[in-house]
Amino acid sequence: MMDMIKAKLMMDMIKDNDFIKDPNIPGPTKEEIRCLVICKSQVTRKDTVVEVGCGTGGLTTEFAKRAREVYAIDKNQQALKITRKNLEKQGLLDNVRLIEGNAPQILGEIPEYDILMIGGSSGELPAIIREGSKKLKENGRIIVTSILLETRAEAVSTMKQMGLSPDVVDVSISKGRIMERGTMMTALNPVAIISVQKK
Repeated sequence: MMDMIKAKLMMDMIKDNDFIKDPNIPGPTKEEIRCLVICKSQVTRKDTVVEVGCGTGGLTTEFAKRAREVYAIDKNQQALKITRKNLEKQGLLDNVRLIEGNAPQILGEIPEYDILMIGGSSGELPAIIREGSKKLKENGRIIVTSILLETRAEAVSTMKQMGLSPDVVDVSISKGRIMERGTMMTALNPVAIISVQKK
């Protein structure tokens, strides 16, 4: 019975409206995208996750529920404050380290990890992927989410140059809005999820 309860907790996604938001900070990543990213990451209780560009902490909180340890990096101090508030709200701060700074430099100081999640790169995506892969364990996973076409192309190109074969999924989500005469579907921004496993 306890295993079933644990399994359910692992599957439950935090609802979008449960997050504290800031109009000046990107996110949180929408629930359906978070669900796909968690699935692609294959995260387990044994894993250490490094997240670059945590924004408001949508994915940080989901990884914190499922991983052994999470390092969340962002250049923006306000983003880290909002992420902290969201982690505290969900009771998930214990296994998360919030780090302010430039990811390519910080990645070299973090111990080995199993998953590198890149949600924001501030134009430094190739450097983050290359530097991040150095500390990535064998069979570790890199996941990049992108709303910009240029970021998608950059991620795929960098991974291919490193001899990796990325999986690319483009996701378009529409949410129903109940109105008097029926249900209107409103499209959200398409998001690409680029993932690869280090062999």
